[in-house]
Amino acid sequence: MSTDDLENDLTRRTENAPQELVTRSFFFLCAVLSVATTLAIVVLLVTEAAKFFDMTAPLMGVTGKTVSIADFLTGTEWNIQGEQFGVLALVSATVMVTLGSAVVAIPLGTATAIYLSEYAGPQVRSLLKPALEVLAGIPTVVYGFFALVYVTPALRVLFPEIEFFNLASASLLVGVLIIPMVASISEDAMSAVPDELRQAGYGMGATKFEVSTGIVVPAAISGIISSYILALSRAIGETMIVVVAAGSAAKFLLPLPSSYLEGALPMTAAMVKLLTGDITGGGLAYRSLFAIGLTLFFLTLTMNVISDLVAQRYREEY
Repeated sequence: MSTDDLENDLTRRTENAPQELVTRSFFFLCAVLSVATTLAIVVLLVTEAAKFFDMTAPLMGVTGKTVSIADFLTGTEWNIQGEQFGVLALVSATVMVTLGSAVVAIPLGTATAIYLSEYAGPQVRSLLKPALEVLAGIPTVVYGFFALVYVTPALRVLFPEIEFFNLASASLLVGVLIIPMVASISEDAMSAVPDELRQAGYGMGATKFEVSTGIVVPAAISGIISSYILALSRAIGETMIVVVAAGSAAKFLLPLPSSYLEGALPMTAAMVKLLTGDITGGGLAYRSLFAIGLTLFFLTLTMNVISDLVAQRYREEY
């Protein structure tokens, strides 16, 4: 590079310095606000939940009734009027909805991703991807009413004993909701696989299906598994579908097929029920709201950490 080029480059950088400083400051501020918001939510949950438990309430200056951490984490009865706060009754319903949604979303989302990545042409992909992502844009309360009005009556044809509010219809619609997340992230991971690997498979005489399932999917497995875990984290935190369709009676259910025919109360629905119910601000029932939220936070955080670990462990460098 000549001396004139160096001088021109230095002049250009000097002229753009104020603009770059403003841009860097703006993006830094956005990052700080995002982190600060997350920390504020965590501090709120921890502070308010600590007032609920007997070991930490005195430290927070709280007097009156409290709940044992062991009873909260291991109890299977949730009854606000009876002051029974066993979160396992809520966790079991949440886990069942999550597992049911996984049965729907994982195979359909993975198959959709394989089709979009390996089989669909550019024109078909340009139509299918936006249409698929429309599912993620539909308000979740619409999914809830759809489950209540259409899915439950359809299930009653097959299972006459199914309750009006049930976990099966809620699971099906939550599964439909998270299909776009599974398909989109998995399709991005498959598209990142180099074409050289595909061509090597075809050179060995493999069919399109064999290349897709035997080469592309294993090569993109870290992104695919991450999409599963992130989608299930989304399912755990889903609110309006389970509020409308799952029911409002808290009960501890084992993850059996027959249990999906019953109604139950997932954690997010329990939080909405508490907020909309007749509870005293600052009372034991009110503080249980934050204990549930903290439990839900740790569940989703754990799944996100697992997703990152899986991505790091099985990521392929190309």
